[in-house]
Amino acid sequence: MGELKDDVKYDPPCHPRACAIQTCLTKNNYKEERCQAQLDALYECCNAFYKERGEDAQTPSCPKPSLLKVKLKQRGLQS
Repeated sequence: MGELKDDVKYDPPCHPRACAIQTCLTKNNYKEERCQAQLDALYECCNAFYKERGEDAQTPSCPKPSLLKVKLKQRGLQS
């Protein structure tokens, strides 16, 4: 997982951050509560990805824009 601008430009976009979640989950016996920072980092990347490329853009690493907005709001990352 690198800088936000690098992870957005990665192919596929935000993939390093999605991999960081998998690594964290594996190391922590799949306890999602221990991987919140990695989830927040992925959502940050996905939000930047959609802002840069539009809501019609696609990457397998990110939820669809409508779900991402819900997740960001739930986590207090976006109003």
